[in-house]
Amino acid sequence: MAASSAMQSILARPPLNRVVSNRSTNRVNQFLIPTSYVPHLPRYASSMRVRCMAEEDQQEQPKPVTTSPSPPQPQQTPRPAPKVSTKFSDILAFGGPAPERINGRLAMIGFVAALAMELSNGQNVFEQISNGGIPWFLGTSIVLSFASLIPLFQGVSVESKSKGLMTSDAEMWNGRFAMLGLVALAFTEYVKGGTLI
Repeated sequence: MAASSAMQSILARPPLNRVVSNRSTNRVNQFLIPTSYVPHLPRYASSMRVRCMAEEDQQEQPKPVTTSPSPPQPQQTPRPAPKVSTKFSDILAFGGPAPERINGRLAMIGFVAALAMELSNGQNVFEQISNGGIPWFLGTSIVLSFASLIPLFQGVSVESKSKGLMTSDAEMWNGRFAMLGLVALAFTEYVKGGTLI
């Protein structure tokens, strides 16, 4: 309440202690009434008023709750899903649905396969690639790429198949972490000069 009355007093009165200059006569008039500092307000601020609608003594009283039948809600028709483009250039565009998903799926399989081969044979990633890993890599890449592209060319969006725990966002994040993990594994083995485990 006190803050509201202070704001009213500041905004309602015109600023005092101001210097008025008349250029034609070069005279200076001063009002010498001592007041506290009042900032310069625009011309239209004197008409602005702040009112406090709350009362200190008035306590909030609970309003009786009445239940009235709500008006019938219009039935909402489900919005059709946006049409997914099946053009080759749209699917494989930089921000398209295919590139990051395919790379993420390949990285997930590659990371798990690299760790499994390292644990079973004791070979690091570079030895695995040089000892017959390239045909396996190429074959897996071709199969997974076609398996990922066929539904997209048929107009099926990835988000339409996301349910529960297996969502398209979860797949994207798992793929990103697998890409980072595969690069970190290869870099660590290169720096270390041997297998990670």
